[in-house]
Amino acid sequence: MAKTTRSRRRGRTSAAVTDIANYSSAVRYLYDRVDFERTRLIRFNEDMFKLDRMHALLEKLGNPHEQVKMVHVAGTVGKGSTVAMISAMLRGCGYTVGQFTSPHLIDVRERITVNEQMISRPDFTELMRQIAEVAKKSKTEPTFFELITLAAFKYFAEQAVDIAIIEVGLGGRLDCTNVITPLISIVGTIDLDHTQILGGTLDKIAREKAGIFKKDVPAVTFEQDDKIENAMREVAEEVGAPFRVINKDIEFSSRFGASPDLGPHTRVCLITETSQFMHIPVPLPGEHQAINCGLALAVIDHLKSCGFDFPEVELHEGLSRTYTPGRMELIWQQPRILVDGAHNAASLSAMMRCVGAHVPYDSMVCIFGCCEDKDIPTMLDRLALGGDKVIFTRAKGNARAADPEDLQREFTERSGKMNQVAASFPEALDLATRAVGRDDLICVTGSFYLVGEAKKHLADLEKQRAN
Repeated sequence: MAKTTRSRRRGRTSAAVTDIANYSSAVRYLYDRVDFERTRLIRFNEDMFKLDRMHALLEKLGNPHEQVKMVHVAGTVGKGSTVAMISAMLRGCGYTVGQFTSPHLIDVRERITVNEQMISRPDFTELMRQIAEVAKKSKTEPTFFELITLAAFKYFAEQAVDIAIIEVGLGGRLDCTNVITPLISIVGTIDLDHTQILGGTLDKIAREKAGIFKKDVPAVTFEQDDKIENAMREVAEEVGAPFRVINKDIEFSSRFGASPDLGPHTRVCLITETSQFMHIPVPLPGEHQAINCGLALAVIDHLKSCGFDFPEVELHEGLSRTYTPGRMELIWQQPRILVDGAHNAASLSAMMRCVGAHVPYDSMVCIFGCCEDKDIPTMLDRLALGGDKVIFTRAKGNARAADPEDLQREFTERSGKMNQVAASFPEALDLATRAVGRDDLICVTGSFYLVGEAKKHLADLEKQRAN
């Protein structure tokens, strides 16, 4: 199996789509498509989410998704962290790894990487041109997410990656990544989210997530509510997927501790018939990351049976280099500003516990904005557990963003904590900066869109200072 990055992008011909002449026009073409990530969904219609168009376009493109070995990762909470840990271990062992994730924080090309390097602007432009030409000839109109998924599959095939780790965008069953037949399917922690699309109960959501299961493809999840496990087990039996639950069918344990070299951290053990991963340090902060690390190790265990080799030292070193931008990321020192795209109640609760365990501070000011289709009351309750003061705002350009004044009214009814409203992130940051002292912490959370805006704004400030 090859372990070096190769490219097959030679001798290609340009597609005759005159409106995609450069990178800017390619991005404009992409953003002109329907984008369900940012669009208000008034009513769920299954016609919006179906795979027929993806299958047809992939066939016209030569079915690139069938040319790459893949791992498929779904779940409500922890998908990105799980993907990052799987990818880091594979890269540490010398493999060329494609990674497809969402959403992006600043640059749309963040979604498509090979060995942590974003797809180049020329390659992105050429892929958009080719896909647009195919769509035009097929007289079809792909969505934003279909386009970026098609581009990822084709890019990974052209780069001849050894394996690609594919994160589900929304749900599972009808998500446009669900055209692949992976080596293994993973479903992480499930919670109430996108209920207007996926269903209003945990078992309904679990069935949608388990929609990625395929016949004879191993499927793994972590121990959780019986309703969730039973729903996924039923789907697995229906499609003929071998199904196992970590901490039940797979032996697992974790413990939280501290050491001089690593500080506070969690260690996990996962034991199968073929592997013994003992006392592995979880590279990401927070006890909740033990679950995601367990899932990642289960993937590595299965990949051994698929011809992949994982020397122990390289595996551990690769895992230790896991990086997850926008998650528990300290991006500014004076004042200290931490960003975390905790976009639902479960992830917000986990983030608050993680900050309490790993980041010393006197008081915390939260800059918070979220999408209107979230479980806002529960999110606000979780926010009140950690934030000493909250400044409500909204990410610009996101039609799904909740009105900050609505958030403030509900928060005030549910909590007596200090709060304010800001019309924009820069205004919110100015209010927060004036409210904190040297040992305090500003935490930007509630939405990856808001976190992305924060990172870009602060990067621009840094450039201005340098000039």
